[in-house]
Amino acid sequence: MALTPYIPDRLWLQPYPIRYAGTGFDARMSVLRLNSGEVMLHSPCEIPPTLAEEIAAIGPVAHIVAPGNYHYLHVPSAQAAFPEAKTWLCPGIETKRPDIRHDGLLGDSPPPAWADEVEQVLVRGSRWMWEVAMYDRVSRTLLLVDLIENFTDATPHASAMLKFWFKWVFGMWNRPRPAPEYRMGWRDRAAAADSLGRILDWPFERIVLSHGDLIESEAHDRARAAWRGVLERP
Repeated sequence: MALTPYIPDRLWLQPYPIRYAGTGFDARMSVLRLNSGEVMLHSPCEIPPTLAEEIAAIGPVAHIVAPGNYHYLHVPSAQAAFPEAKTWLCPGIETKRPDIRHDGLLGDSPPPAWADEVEQVLVRGSRWMWEVAMYDRVSRTLLLVDLIENFTDATPHASAMLKFWFKWVFGMWNRPRPAPEYRMGWRDRAAAADSLGRILDWPFERIVLSHGDLIESEAHDRARAAWRGVLERP
């Protein structure tokens, strides 16, 4: 494993393979260095010693963030690698995994450690998925996990079974959209639309997401199009 620099001196990315419901594809960890020099691990992957050394060279890891209630599997590995770091969980993880130690739950108000640099919104309105979208003002980057997935013909490591489901069943191949669990599970569209509207108020220029290709052009328009089914329904 080797971290890939993405925004110079600010943001690094690390893809990693996962298996889910009989499909195979990549997820993505983001490593954000705050102005203080402290480091945040966003949606961490498993942290073997070599990767821990790479991350530690960037700065002291102070925060481990599990930003979605499907993105917590490797939090214990990150905690073992960086025992001094605080752990912040998306609401819902604390009941699914009460064994995971945490220092706080994420919401609409960011903790003081990053409040001057990173904004966040707890996305409401779904039966099954919870997620805290985060916007890094310094790099104008929106950080998401499942709120947009962007699998295309160019996406590496996407299995044939994933392509079958996303292309022929969900109609999401080459079309950025929320994860199927979101699309089938909106129960309060007004609350969801309010959350998504608040995200669209941020002046982000790119989207780093967990699954599929990064969105690096027309990011606002593509996010709005991805969420049109919720935003345009009463």
